Amino acid sequence: MFRIPGSRGKDLCDPTLGASRRDILRVGGASMLGLTLNNMMRAQAASSAAGAGTGRAGWGKAKHVLMIYLQGGPSHLDLWDPKENVPDKVRSAFKSIPTKIPGVNFTEILPQLAKVNDKFTMIRSMSYTPVGLFNHTAAIYQIMTGYTTDKVSPSGQLEPPNAKDFPNFGSNIIRLKPLEEPMLPFVMLPRPLQESNVVGKGGGAGFLGKAYEPYTLYPDGDDLDMGKMDRIKIDDLQLRPDLFSVRLERRAKLRDAIDSQMPTIEAAVKNLSLDSYYDQALNLISSGRARDAFALDRESPKLRDRYGRNTFGQSCMLARRLLEAGTRVVELIWPKVANSDNHSWDHHVGLTQRMKNQSGPMLDQGLSALFEDLDATGLLDETIVVALGEFGRSPEKGVSTSGNGNSADGRDHWPYCYTAVVGGAGIKRGYVHGKSDATGSSPAADAVHPTELLATIYHALGIDPETIVYNHLNQPRELVKAKPVTELFA
Repeated sequence: MFRIPGSRGKDLCDPTLGASRRDILRVGGASMLGLTLNNMMRAQAASSAAGAGTGRAGWGKAKHVLMIYLQGGPSHLDLWDPKENVPDKVRSAFKSIPTKIPGVNFTEILPQLAKVNDKFTMIRSMSYTPVGLFNHTAAIYQIMTGYTTDKVSPSGQLEPPNAKDFPNFGSNIIRLKPLEEPMLPFVMLPRPLQESNVVGKGGGAGFLGKAYEPYTLYPDGDDLDMGKMDRIKIDDLQLRPDLFSVRLERRAKLRDAIDSQMPTIEAAVKNLSLDSYYDQALNLISSGRARDAFALDRESPKLRDRYGRNTFGQSCMLARRLLEAGTRVVELIWPKVANSDNHSWDHHVGLTQRMKNQSGPMLDQGLSALFEDLDATGLLDETIVVALGEFGRSPEKGVSTSGNGNSADGRDHWPYCYTAVVGGAGIKRGYVHGKSDATGSSPAADAVHPTELLATIYHALGIDPETIVYNHLNQPRELVKAKPVTELFA
């Protein structure tokens, strides 16, 4: 039998896993094909190494990822791709303003971002053709995992998350690029991905298992409670006052002694990665690094004001603190459920008032402060920052593209053309990649699919997007079936 040797996990691109005894025995059957053990091992080593990305622009520049997910689908025409000389039903109600990049305009609701857009790249040609992806849940799943699902209803709703799902990109990253220091590897905040009653779809580790789930920081309080970041609870990262690190470590040694006398139990639970969970928790609690990162009150009142005293602004500041403390992946979800009113980006009705007074100012203040802060601290050089929604909004107001009702001052879902912000880790500064047509309906040049952007994130971390993982049925799957957009890198 011909089989490239793998490991128990059968992930040929995980350098921590080697060939099994069964794999070695199978090599004999490969010799008739001219593939010796030596050559086969060399092939395995090649698949575990840098692979196709080595030497290409941007490869391995990033140590961290910050995904700012604007769930709900913000209107590109009313934020960062306004159009002039178009019919009234297409034109934004907001005036265009100049930015730091000559000839590139934003709308008037982004005055602070207009002053710092020389620090990042705009992709004005994000685009995909929907196949059951016109509504939020399925579109969210696509950008978070790189895959679409077979079970999509006509409305685009998906079933709740389950262990068969493809993993969130963050789970893939921390598996292939594990931390070597006691810090939370993957944090998701301040609320889960959600549309209606489908909560968390595309946000977990899926078939990779619980060991690669994100640490979720979802403070108590309603989505409109703008002060809830001041009430962060991290009880599971706290030591009891009478329990010092030394005592905890002694308990760990006692646990190890007991485990050594219980081979039957160990065999029964070996697939649950209990040692991994315990050791990670022990290191986190003992070090105190994670607890310190969550202490927002250690920042100056002036800086907290700069980010904005609201959930999004304070989440942006916390994201910077987590990256600074060593977290590999931070996923910041817009703090309002996708298909809802008040502070949501899902502007089917009342777009002008809601964007001007609610979502627009929070995005402008928080995201601009984040880029300034990351740049000033040097973190931007080693962190790839991505901000986008699952789609844009329809160029024409008041029409239905997804079966939803829309007022004359509302725009429906539009996956055919929208905008993403990408910066840091070697990404070009002050650059606009691609362009939309005269009405923002479709890309006029250099279309970028969401999965290509995901491939670019993997590439920036030195991970080949075509790395093979095995799903719950032991079937090989690429991390994402797309190529990175290396033109984004300097």
